Amino acid sequence: MSHNRNSAPPRTVRDVVFVDGVRTPFGKAGDKGIYAGTRADDLVVKCIRDLLRRNPALPAERIDEVAIAATTQTGDQGLTIGRTAALLAGLPRSVPGFAIDRMCAGAMTAVTTTASGIAFGAYDVVIAGGVEHMGNHPMGAGADPNPRFMSERIVDPAALNMGNTAENLHDRFPAITKQRSDAYAAASQGKLAAAYGNGRIQQDLVPVATMKPGQGWTLNTVDEPPRPGTTVADLAELRTPFRPHGRVTAGNSAGLNDGATAALLASAEAAEELGLSVKMRLVSYAFAGVEPEAMGIGPVPATEKALKNAGLGIEDIGLIEINEAFAVQVLSFLDHFGIADDDPRVNRYGGAIAVGHPLASSGVRLMNQLARQFEEDPSVRYGITTMCVGLGMGATVIWENPHYAAVETTGATA
Repeated sequence: MSHNRNSAPPRTVRDVVFVDGVRTPFGKAGDKGIYAGTRADDLVVKCIRDLLRRNPALPAERIDEVAIAATTQTGDQGLTIGRTAALLAGLPRSVPGFAIDRMCAGAMTAVTTTASGIAFGAYDVVIAGGVEHMGNHPMGAGADPNPRFMSERIVDPAALNMGNTAENLHDRFPAITKQRSDAYAAASQGKLAAAYGNGRIQQDLVPVATMKPGQGWTLNTVDEPPRPGTTVADLAELRTPFRPHGRVTAGNSAGLNDGATAALLASAEAAEELGLSVKMRLVSYAFAGVEPEAMGIGPVPATEKALKNAGLGIEDIGLIEINEAFAVQVLSFLDHFGIADDDPRVNRYGGAIAVGHPLASSGVRLMNQLARQFEEDPSVRYGITTMCVGLGMGATVIWENPHYAAVETTGATA
């Protein structure tokens, strides 16, 4: 029988759900950090194994893809880490995997890319995440930027240094002062400490045993970077390494960190079939480019695009998880949308200034925290995870709270 090319059945877009997410505790990069001597791929393996442990109803052979992001894809972060980590984690050899890079939005892109495959019908269940061992692989190590970037003035030289791009944002938005950035940073530390005190962070952390010569084995169960009790006065004393008399400091920026994340995504049908939990439903996502020398503004056009795609406005968003690469970057986003610095919708559990930012892994950390807040606050229907991305990009994903409809049917107000 001949095949009629016009007889293919029409495809329908399937709902994609966030089933679960985990991460390692984040560590400080460097010889004194908790992961000095630990391999990056082993951190990913810990996350994959813990996802399976937490979701025993999921047969490992039902996983259709493993997508793992890393910004510096060499050494223990190279060799197609999605595939190698899947094998090292003990997944069946029939489970494929790949690596992905969109710098800071690596894990977020791993999620959106595989989610698109689920929506299209290519996958039913996937694992998506990211890793960055900045101690083993400092940002930009081994990179060889094309000299045309400078000789042809394709980008401003500041675009190749993230701290300089943050100083540029301060220049562009003079209302965002150093004092305001410091106040935001101190608040982030306080919110994270409160979240730890309320048991909101620990639920999604994978304990990681590490060994250091002369120190023996240590079981790491909490993040290393936080500085609880940090005050604005403390931050005011820090030097400004990117510019004399500048405004960007180590205190109002995310640090150099090591860590890994992984999320379990599925089609709504597969989640129901396998009895998997549903923590969030994917609504929309978008990526956008901006001037590389002002990369921190990237979340603004990405969010506008994602909202337009979803038919929503910023007023419909009840929770915002925005990566805190720099305080000025967050504040420029808030100012654009008319949101107060201390709006309770924003980073309720604190952010990267406090907890750390292991580049390609951070997108799933945002999703974990949003999922916990959805569970905690069923009055919220929509939330976003958003972040700026090196070389001038932004990324935003809009999620729906699966607990919201239950609240509506009982007559509660949103």
